[in-house]
Amino acid sequence: MNLKKLTLVFLFFVSVSKLIAQDFTLDTAIATGPYVNPYTKSIGVKVSPGAITYKNMYKTARAIEVIGYASLDGFSAAVLKEIYTPIEGVENLSWYIGYGGHMGIWSEEWKKTNTNTSNSNIAVGFDGIIGFDYKLKNSPLNISVDWQPAFSIIQSYFKNNGGISVRYVLK
Repeated sequence: MNLKKLTLVFLFFVSVSKLIAQDFTLDTAIATGPYVNPYTKSIGVKVSPGAITYKNMYKTARAIEVIGYASLDGFSAAVLKEIYTPIEGVENLSWYIGYGGHMGIWSEEWKKTNTNTSNSNIAVGFDGIIGFDYKLKNSPLNISVDWQPAFSIIQSYFKNNGGISVRYVLK
């Protein structure tokens, strides 16, 4: 990996850490009233693409979600900061929006089959997310449906990720 790529990776992580360290959120225009988190921590699977997901509601109406993808060609992880707004009339149902970043490492074989990307097996970029989150009543399960667009800086590609997550509520 050359110095330019290492510098980009370093700047990406510094930028993401600065955003997470600040209380910079989009909720000033979104949150409309008091919100009660129906759960605090959950872990499960995300389908399309297959992944492991962990969500921590660290403040009222705010969460950090970590999503880890793995395949025979490599792995990728995304960290997202999310803001929740309840949907009136339906208990434990909310919609959310968020932002974050991802980093992945892919095999040489992956580069051969994905010729529309640059000649790098490292992916670093920005992600957005918007979706619906529902905590099943009287059950330790949580279900989410989302769209997660991602733009990779180093490989210069855009992906339309998203899917359905089913998580076990830890607390």
